[in-house]
Amino acid sequence: MKALVFGTSGQLGIELARRAPAGVAVTALGRDRADLTDPAGCAAAIAATDADVVINAAAHTAVDQAESDRDTAHLVNAAAPGAMALAAAARGLPFLHVSTDYVFDGSGSRPWREDDPTAPLGVYGQTKLAGERAIAAAGGPHAILRTSWVFSAHGRNFVKTMLRLGAERAMLSVVDDQRGGPTAAADIADALWTVAAAFRDGRGQSGLFHFSGAPTVSWAGFAEAIFAASSLAAKPQIRRITTADYPTPAQRPANSALNCSRIRAAYGIEQPDWRRSLSDVIRDLEATP
Repeated sequence: MKALVFGTSGQLGIELARRAPAGVAVTALGRDRADLTDPAGCAAAIAATDADVVINAAAHTAVDQAESDRDTAHLVNAAAPGAMALAAAARGLPFLHVSTDYVFDGSGSRPWREDDPTAPLGVYGQTKLAGERAIAAAGGPHAILRTSWVFSAHGRNFVKTMLRLGAERAMLSVVDDQRGGPTAAADIADALWTVAAAFRDGRGQSGLFHFSGAPTVSWAGFAEAIFAASSLAAKPQIRRITTADYPTPAQRPANSALNCSRIRAAYGIEQPDWRRSLSDVIRDLEATP
């Protein structure tokens, strides 16, 4: 199987390359070869490919920055995926894409299902939802995986931030009234490769799928788990605060838990235990000089 992957330096792009199954040839395009602010250029790359599947691992994920730069967020999260999906559909190529829990307003307490009403609270969620709709409208074979709270040993993420701050401070204030499922980029990559193989074998099912780690936890609880798994000699105390105590330009959903039963039924993919994945990530980070 040949795979064309958009994104090389982000958390997911790195893990897709690292975890590609044996026999899969990956052509990964970075920003220098396929900039998502140029949707036509991205579509042209798909039109010229000899790949069997296209995976979009790139996105505008700066949630707060998106509030003041809607145009860029829209280009990267909506216009480019739509153009890419149309190009893939024209070739009959499956198009795999990653979306977000931010398409929901975070109300309620039960995990969100794929058919629940969407109501993004900010620009990031709005543009990601527009991307989902454009991909579906393209009419080709596709799978959109909504995920949440992505972490890895690469790039910027909550795990790396906590470990850095925990080495500097005796106490950290962390939000405790937002809950979700932390998800390792490695686990998302594995799920995408499973879906890609299913399409290759004629078993692919198009549509929306939720995929996130379990169990559900708050940011404060996640922080405590991070330090418990780390080898820091002096572990900081976690002060649990509310969202109101930590204002940000973009509003975050309070409930980001995702019901992942559909992807299990369609592809046999189980929710990963983020605690096991967290141990792997911290081991990688602590082994890096």
